[in-house]
Amino acid sequence: MKKLVLSSIIILIGITFLGRLSYLQLFRFSRDQVLEDPAVQPVYDYPERGYIYDRNGDLLVANQPAYDVMVIPREVKPLDTLEFCSLLGITRDHFLKRLEKAQIYSPRLPSVLVPQLSKEDYARLQEKMRKYKGFYIEKRSLRDYKTQAGANVLGYISEVNEWDLKNNPYYELGELTGRTGIEKQYEGYLRGQKGVKYIQKDRFNRVIGPYKNGSWDTLAKPGTEIYITLDKELQEYGERLMVGKRGGIVAIEPSSGEILSMISGPTYEPSLLVGRERSLNYSKLHYDTISKPTWDRSILAEPSPGSPFKTLQALAALHEGVITPETTFRCYNGFYVGRTKRGCHCGGGLRTMNSGIYRSCNAYFAGTFRKFYENFETTDQAQDVWEKHMESFGLGDYLGYDLPTGRPGRIPGKEYYDRVYGDGRWSSTYIISNSIGQGEVAATPIQLANMTAAIANRGYFYTPHLIKKIGDKEIEDPRYTERKYTTIDPEHFEPVIRGMADVYKLGTAKWLQIPGVDIAGKTGTVENFTRIEGVRTQLTDHSLFVAFAPVHNPKIALAVYIENGYYGARYAGHIASLMIEKYLKGEVTRKDLEKRMLEKTLEHEYAKPYSGEEFKINEYVW
Repeated sequence: MKKLVLSSIIILIGITFLGRLSYLQLFRFSRDQVLEDPAVQPVYDYPERGYIYDRNGDLLVANQPAYDVMVIPREVKPLDTLEFCSLLGITRDHFLKRLEKAQIYSPRLPSVLVPQLSKEDYARLQEKMRKYKGFYIEKRSLRDYKTQAGANVLGYISEVNEWDLKNNPYYELGELTGRTGIEKQYEGYLRGQKGVKYIQKDRFNRVIGPYKNGSWDTLAKPGTEIYITLDKELQEYGERLMVGKRGGIVAIEPSSGEILSMISGPTYEPSLLVGRERSLNYSKLHYDTISKPTWDRSILAEPSPGSPFKTLQALAALHEGVITPETTFRCYNGFYVGRTKRGCHCGGGLRTMNSGIYRSCNAYFAGTFRKFYENFETTDQAQDVWEKHMESFGLGDYLGYDLPTGRPGRIPGKEYYDRVYGDGRWSSTYIISNSIGQGEVAATPIQLANMTAAIANRGYFYTPHLIKKIGDKEIEDPRYTERKYTTIDPEHFEPVIRGMADVYKLGTAKWLQIPGVDIAGKTGTVENFTRIEGVRTQLTDHSLFVAFAPVHNPKIALAVYIENGYYGARYAGHIASLMIEKYLKGEVTRKDLEKRMLEKTLEHEYAKPYSGEEFKINEYVW
């Protein structure tokens, strides 16, 4: 009886194991399991990456062939390492380290030993590859840039890292992926779909044919071409104007939210991050902590917006009935906060809203700010309403544009000031600097450009975006095609726009007029501080400018931010006028402005904090 029971148990266990094995083999067997089979070798066919074009169909990014030397560690046979390394142009130590890394990753799966060989190196090596068992050459596609501009927008591709391999099963070691910009944002479209062939091997590691007669093999699908909203000529022109300057330029088409140019200065040529020198070049760029060429100032810099912010103060006050276009304030070459006088450069006198805008009168908008807060029962109520209006223009939060990085800027709420001053212990006089775009407010150049587009549209905007078309399909994403309305009634925009137009006709930018083009703009000058040996030190002011044109049928709205550029009309205003004329006319007639911007540099200003010597700021000589 005991023998019968024991036999039954053994038989039952056997049947259980056989059933489980059959289930795994027949019903749960997957392609992933094939990769674990040492008798099956996958061979990948990498598709061509999708091309990138500008809004006019001009080619920005194409492809060029490259060749990776691959290794399967378990198949490597003894070899002449010195000769092999000489052919590859690497040291023996580098060879051994890469081989060890490949062994750790997987002895059976291929790993990249040397990436991105040139055509010449490939031709020289190909003749002798038969001597080196366990090594083979994989053809890949690298980017070939047809422009020297737009590196911050286009981004770059690089080899996948451990994080990529862990979080995305699509990739294998040695493959390439979009790392920044458009390349990263639209990686799923651009990369295509790699094909694979499964090769069956015998116990002597000899190829005996395709696995399952090739039934599991797949063909590669090339990447999808995409069209972005940038204007190639405008982008290249703007980057020429930015040579020797630090800052950001963002230009938007108000009627669509399409980004026409997105410039960060200083920048770099995108081709530097292609090929075997990519890592070396990237290290040089990344560790340049002074000029920061890889830091995209168009979406990451968060300066105070300065005087362009006055336009929103006027709109909010008009909407709440605090002022009318005819409301006046007197400027005493400044304004008083208690017994402390704050400066103003408008020349003094009685100011209406129109003259307050085109002369950029600090006193006018300080007075408007005070009346705004006095219009509510409590400061908290006033702050809530003010914050709501400012945020409706896309300030104080991420805009939602289609780039993988960015900054939110800052529109402080009552909670912020409660933490600083105490609940109920502050008033408008405490935060009066916000009235002129200083104080605690901060905005990125793309936010300022979007704010300007909303004014140009008389109260609405489209989320700024870079994608225009994927393949033959126009963009229909509601995030980019639906209007976002501000909280300001449309009728209040015209008097503010008249003031901005008079900035060019009568005010702070009258020397920057473009023949035949009506432009509305606003200059801005922002105080600039840094720490030198632990001491807070003032540097030359930042130059800001926002503008749109034509006034009555806007085709372009832009913001220009130039670090240490002094008053708004100096550098930022010059560049804004030139960019507008270049886009609307296709050529530049203000050669005087162009010559000045192409020749002028601010490197002397950027060197001052590092000189160790006393220096002057805000010098009029330029």
